Amino acid sequence: MSISATIWQLGCGVTAASEGSDRTFIEELFALHHAEIYAYIYRMVRDADVAADFAQDTFIKAYKAQNSLEDRAKARAWLYQIAHRVVLDEMRRRRIVRFVPWTGESHGAAPSAEHLAMEMRLSGPLSRALARIPERQRAALLLAEVHDLTGLELADTLGVSHVAARALLTRARESLRQTLADEKRQEEEHEATIDATFAKKTRLADSRRSADDDNTRAQR
Repeated sequence: MSISATIWQLGCGVTAASEGSDRTFIEELFALHHAEIYAYIYRMVRDADVAADFAQDTFIKAYKAQNSLEDRAKARAWLYQIAHRVVLDEMRRRRIVRFVPWTGESHGAAPSAEHLAMEMRLSGPLSRALARIPERQRAALLLAEVHDLTGLELADTLGVSHVAARALLTRARESLRQTLADEKRQEEEHEATIDATFAKKTRLADSRRSADDDNTRAQR
């Protein structure tokens, strides 16, 4: 068993004397989903240490609340729901100001433009654009685009109806498009300013060289 697994077990009091089936079930969930839960949280908070703490808290809460899981076939979405709440609650409590935290509505759907963009390494403009999107919209994009939750799973995770989840995702996509367009415009303006400054300096340097050449010829 990994060190991380041992840590969360100690955190929630899981020992050899714990009820066998419950312990085995949570251990299986940890083995199957810890990596993706950690990845989701990391993309939300952009801090490895904080993400590790929040992931541990997620499995501690899952162990203590596993009786609330009515259908174990939905355990993955249930874990994301717990992780989502842990992140939002702790971020608000700690007043963390970071990039928080990417739709195919179902597994196997053709990837959207947002999914393709988010699967790639974050560019400066994309990272800044995501940081400007409202918190719930960023979370919805992350869960749907990167972690491939279905529409129903997304709704369960966010604690809203399926219709509300779809509407939130639609708003999130539009927000991302608008902010990306704004970031692109700002980047182009910045580059234009740099180009203009460089051109001005070049003209000034050329003018000085021309004057120096004239003075040299005059002295001859």
